Amino acid sequence: SMQDGKVQVLSSHAMTSTTADYEIVRKMRASNLVLGPLLARHHQAIVSLPGGCAIGARPMDIHVAALEAMGAEIELKDGYLHAKAPGGLKGAKVPLRFASVGATENVLMAATLAKGTTVIENAAREPEIVDLAKCLRSMGAQIEGEGTSTITIQGVDRLGAATHPVVTDRIELGTYMLAPVFAGGEVECLGGRLDLVGSFVEKLDAAGVDVTETKDGLKVKRRTDRAMAVDVTTEVFPGFPTDLQAQMMAMLCTADGTSVLEEKIFENRFMHAPELIRMGAEIEVHGGVATVRGVDRLVDHLLPGRSAEVRKSTRKELNATSLLALPIETFSIKTRSGPPGDAAADLEADVWAGVIPLHLAAGSPEDAPDLRPGLKPKTYFQG
Repeated sequence: SMQDGKVQVLSSHAMTSTTADYEIVRKMRASNLVLGPLLARHHQAIVSLPGGCAIGARPMDIHVAALEAMGAEIELKDGYLHAKAPGGLKGAKVPLRFASVGATENVLMAATLAKGTTVIENAAREPEIVDLAKCLRSMGAQIEGEGTSTITIQGVDRLGAATHPVVTDRIELGTYMLAPVFAGGEVECLGGRLDLVGSFVEKLDAAGVDVTETKDGLKVKRRTDRAMAVDVTTEVFPGFPTDLQAQMMAMLCTADGTSVLEEKIFENRFMHAPELIRMGAEIEVHGGVATVRGVDRLVDHLLPGRSAEVRKSTRKELNATSLLALPIETFSIKTRSGPPGDAAADLEADVWAGVIPLHLAAGSPEDAPDLRPGLKPKTYFQG
C-alpha cells in the first residue's frame, strides 16, 4: 500500500496455494472471482461457495457452466468447487443465460490465458467490465468488444505487469450525488462521469435535480425546494442500478407526489423500507414493487434491528437510507450502545467512523455531540 492506501501494489509471482477457503470467501462474495484466473494460470482451483446473500440469490451455476464450456471439470464437494483443467482452458463460445457481471468477469479473466478464441455472448456491459478489460489489455491480453453484449478474447501465453487507475465507483458516486437533494446546496463529485450514471442522472433530472459536468467531475444541485416523484425500475446496465435503489427510495420519501419502484434484479431488496417507515415514510411493498407517497419530512429515529441483515447486502443501503433521510438540522445519529459485537453498537461505530461519511448537518463538527469517547464524525456536508 502506498500514498495512504490510494495505491495498491500487488504481486502474484510467488503463489503458494490454489485454494480459497470459506473463511476468506464468506467475507466478500466477489472472492469467487479467483476461480477463473486460478484455472487459467494453474489449471486447478478449490474455491468455497460464497454463501447466502440477504438481498437474494446469486447462484454460481452461470460461472460453472461458462468455465465448463471452456473445458474445465468442476465438482461441488462439501461446499467447495473443485475445478481442474488438465490440459488448460480452451477458447469457446460462451453464452450466458443472464448478463451476470461476476460471470462475465470470471470468464473474461480465464479466457486471457486460454488456448484459442473465446466469445462471451450476452456479456454484462457495466463500466466495471470495461475497466477490467482495459486493465487486462494493459497486461498484454487481446480483448475486443467490452461494453457491448459480445466480448471476444484471443488467448495469450502470459500476462505482464501494468499500472492501472481504477474506475470511479458509480454506486458511491450516485450516493454522494443525492446529498444536495436532501440537504440543499451544491455538491461537486470529483472524478464523477456521466457515462457511469446515465440512467440515474435521467431520474434525477425528472425529479428536479440539475447535474452538470465540470472539468473535475459532476456538480449536483436541486432546482426546486422539493424533489418531485419519479418511477424507477432497476435493470442491468445501462439501466437503473439496483445498488442505488435504496438510496433513491430514501430520497423519494420526501418527494412531491407518489413514486413506484420496481426491483427486477434481486427478490429481497426492500429491507430498508421498514426502517424508513419507522422514520415516518409512507411505503407499501407488494412483492418486487414498492409504492412511496412523499411526506413533508422524516423524523430522526433509532434504527435498532436491521443492521446485520443490511450489512450482508450492502453498507451503502443502510447508511444512505438512515443518514440521507434525516432532517437537515439533525446533528447526530441516535444509536443505542450495546456489548461488543452487538449489531447496534457496530452500526454506531460504522456511522461515526465515517464508513460512508454522509452526515448532513447545519452546524460544525465541534457542535456535534460525542456519543462515544474518541469517535467524531469525519465528514459534514453543509446544507
